[in-house]
Amino acid sequence: MNNDNPKKPLVLSFHGTAGTGKTLASQLIVKNLYKKGMDSHFVHFFNSVINFPHASQVETYKSQLQLWIRGNVTNCAHSMFIFDEMDKMHPGIIDSIKPFMDYQYKLDGVSYQKAIFIFLSNAGGKIITQTTLVSWKAGKKREELKLEDVETALSSSVFNYHGESYVVDFFIPFLPLERQHIVQCIMVEMVAMGLQSEHNKACEMADKIVIYIPDDERRISVSGCKRIASRLKNFM
Repeated sequence: MNNDNPKKPLVLSFHGTAGTGKTLASQLIVKNLYKKGMDSHFVHFFNSVINFPHASQVETYKSQLQLWIRGNVTNCAHSMFIFDEMDKMHPGIIDSIKPFMDYQYKLDGVSYQKAIFIFLSNAGGKIITQTTLVSWKAGKKREELKLEDVETALSSSVFNYHGESYVVDFFIPFLPLERQHIVQCIMVEMVAMGLQSEHNKACEMADKIVIYIPDDERRISVSGCKRIASRLKNFM
């Protein structure tokens, strides 16, 4: 945001299984960049399943999306575009937005160099989870994992089949959540429900409402914190 002449738009790609914080992280970025947060007219959120549901209408989606990006970047050079469930997006739509993210001084008279694109995807989640489990079995703590431990495998497996990896500046893996993180999520949700945050009660709930893998170790939450709110209400 402080660079007056970036060479290309910033493109971030968040990957991980459901409930690991990809959406939350994008919201925190938005909150710290735009005064009105997600309500800002300069932040544009798309869900692939909701906004681009029909394969038969890909050409229509492509032209509409291109016009939308062009129009909004024309109005605000620092426009942000967030695409959720990228793993479910039709390849043709992905192809249509690549030129906006590449090294281009101007495209049809419009500069996209200050724009920001954030992709949220479950793709690569299995690789991230497997890497985390292998590391754990080798005696390494989750917090000791480094980006390079998963980045190469992630970037080569996720977008290369679309030929898109070259426009992504950073592939960011979101590690699966352990039981201790689920306890934290439950305690936060307790407060949101107007209840007293009790650690012992949260530990009890963490064992009741969440499924963990592997079965014999109960190490990693299958769904992260995604279903905590709805399930907690039924058990309280």
